[in-house]
Amino acid sequence: MRISVVDVGSNTVRLMVADAEGGVPLPVHTAKWRLRLSEQVRPGGPVPEEAVERLVEAVADANVTADRWGASGPLAFATAVVRAAPNRREVLRTVHARTGVPLCTLPGEVEAELTFLGARRWMGWRSGPLALLDIGGGSLEVAFGRGRLPGFVASLPLGAARLTHEFLAGGQAPASGDEVRALRRRVRHELRDVAARIRWEGPRTAVATSRTFQQLGRLCGAPPGRHGPFMERRMLCSDLGEAVGRLAALSAAERARLPGISAPRAAQSLAGAVVGHTAMKLIGIESVALCPWAIREGVLLRHIEDGPSWWAEVVRRSDEAAPPPPVPLRLASASHSTPPERAV
Repeated sequence: MRISVVDVGSNTVRLMVADAEGGVPLPVHTAKWRLRLSEQVRPGGPVPEEAVERLVEAVADANVTADRWGASGPLAFATAVVRAAPNRREVLRTVHARTGVPLCTLPGEVEAELTFLGARRWMGWRSGPLALLDIGGGSLEVAFGRGRLPGFVASLPLGAARLTHEFLAGGQAPASGDEVRALRRRVRHELRDVAARIRWEGPRTAVATSRTFQQLGRLCGAPPGRHGPFMERRMLCSDLGEAVGRLAALSAAERARLPGISAPRAAQSLAGAVVGHTAMKLIGIESVALCPWAIREGVLLRHIEDGPSWWAEVVRRSDEAAPPPPVPLRLASASHSTPPERAV
């Protein structure tokens, strides 16, 4: 069985096509489309019309690509940048009407649950009681569990892109000490109760997922991606603390020249580092394992293990919350679609 998943994130739309052999999703093709929605959508603001147009084109391309690789219609979901938009319903219905792909949004707690499932499968049962941190563009997901699925999840408005807009004036210039302190105070305030709960649970293993953590891990000395996914990668809390000071002293252009920090994420790398370091300090985590499996793998695993009825129910609930657009919309033309980039 060949299946596919489309993840509409704050910076990119990502497609993964995988073979479900032996209950494990084995990737056969990946692609991505850079939309940088977080740069166009202010916290609490709507998704602009031009951004919706580009989103439609990217999802249409992803659907065509998945079909070309022999996969069924993709399991498509959007994360916090669309979920928090006041015109979320119109965006979802527009994408569905013009591409045939039933895009849905997942509650932050469901995102945390699915990401935990992906991390648990990658880390294995020997990791014991597991704590998870996942920094996105719009939110931070935290989870803890002793089994297949977490017993505790939380989704907090501590995404790297969101905080960059709120506290760091877009992140292009070096940050002042006052800006970093104000940002850290916000993170502490939001995380205080959740961190206390995770400390009380006493995890044996802590994992971090997401592109933000992967890039910060590389900055802190983790092996580069070209060494493959099975190379063990860890990040120390002390190293991340030093990285905060290093990133704060640089502009976005200068950060992009550092190991691991990509140009599209350079502006928000400081906010991501502050969130990650503060979370690790509050929870009492000295180091995290950097896990390559996250929400996309979690969606595929849940689909494989629980069957298509689970995803159909997710889509149904999202569709019920999204009434049809007021006027018919034309089908997106593949000839004008945004060209995909092969994922690294």
